[in-house]
Amino acid sequence: MESSKMNLYRRISRRAGNTGLRFVTLALLALSIHSPAWGQTGPRAEWEKVLEAARKEGKVVAAVPASAELRRDIEKGFGEKYKGIELELVPGLASALASKIVNEYKAGVKSFDLLVAGTGVQLDLVSNGVVEPLEPHMILPEVKDPKNWFGGHIWADNVSTKRFVYSFNAYVTDPGFYNSESVKPNEIRSYDDFLNPKWKGKIGIHDPRRPGSGQAMWIYMWRVKGEDFLKKLVAQDLLPSSDYRQLGDLLSKGRLAFAFGATYSVLKSFIDAGLPIKSIPVPKEGIHATSGFGALTVMKGPPHPNATKVFVNWLLSKEGQEIFGRAVGNATRRLDVDTKWMTQLGIEAAKDTMTVEEYLKRESFFEDRIPSRKPAIDLANNLLK
Repeated sequence: MESSKMNLYRRISRRAGNTGLRFVTLALLALSIHSPAWGQTGPRAEWEKVLEAARKEGKVVAAVPASAELRRDIEKGFGEKYKGIELELVPGLASALASKIVNEYKAGVKSFDLLVAGTGVQLDLVSNGVVEPLEPHMILPEVKDPKNWFGGHIWADNVSTKRFVYSFNAYVTDPGFYNSESVKPNEIRSYDDFLNPKWKGKIGIHDPRRPGSGQAMWIYMWRVKGEDFLKKLVAQDLLPSSDYRQLGDLLSKGRLAFAFGATYSVLKSFIDAGLPIKSIPVPKEGIHATSGFGALTVMKGPPHPNATKVFVNWLLSKEGQEIFGRAVGNATRRLDVDTKWMTQLGIEAAKDTMTVEEYLKRESFFEDRIPSRKPAIDLANNLLK
């Protein structure tokens, strides 16, 4: 086949002569367009086959963070692009969703295709053996090419496997939020300032005994301030809550002055309503880096395998990352997505502010951090009963 094409190229070139260069170029281009690399094989052909099979499957089931805005925007964005594939989103608390997935799997039930959540619960899914390698699901060149991502492809399971938990976010955020009618920004310059007696009974935290942003904050304070500090913080009648929205409600009403680990995606509705909630200024001891809700796993043997591939590629595309980031206030690692505007939310994207090495050093929830996390979590379990 290739030799016959070359012979045809030569015949066209001899007839065209030097004055027929444009004709030759067009002829060669036409042959290239109809070559197997463009139509019968390669990523595009694979993608078309996946799309066709996905439409026959009819839907994909994704567990996602509990955000009304995220649900609305993802359904709209994905639905407009991939008509004929129903997107069934199951929003909820990540730990509860992960438990449901594991329990169903053990009972021989497979209702979920994938989970979008923080890395802590995702690593639990890996240890329970209910997920499969994600990279084979990455088909589109813009998703598959590591050059499009800050740090290339980064896996939260970065010790044992490096193939199950894909981390697509990377950023530094504020420690939490405060009630601006109760607190002046200059009152907090160090974590030690939270030990002021005036804040007793006024500090909440997303329960550090379970995976989440509160646990990440607890672990960071354990690392930079030590156990004695955390014991004093708990003595401030620290309120642990597994309900982000409860923290937002108590904060907006002034019953709490501070809420560690409260997330922008949940508190956005309070902030948009003009309630007195603002980001806590970063104390002098700094803050951890995180991937937030931006970790992705695919369930082992997903019930809708081709539709799962379509959603994975859409979510990790430029469009999908823009929608996800704006809805939940998480900064993507995609280099072609603007994240500088997020500074107004108290968020600094790692790709805009630090090196890959610095980000990986400050990240608290990847697998290599498990040994250093355990003492802090054990302390939380002992102090918060």
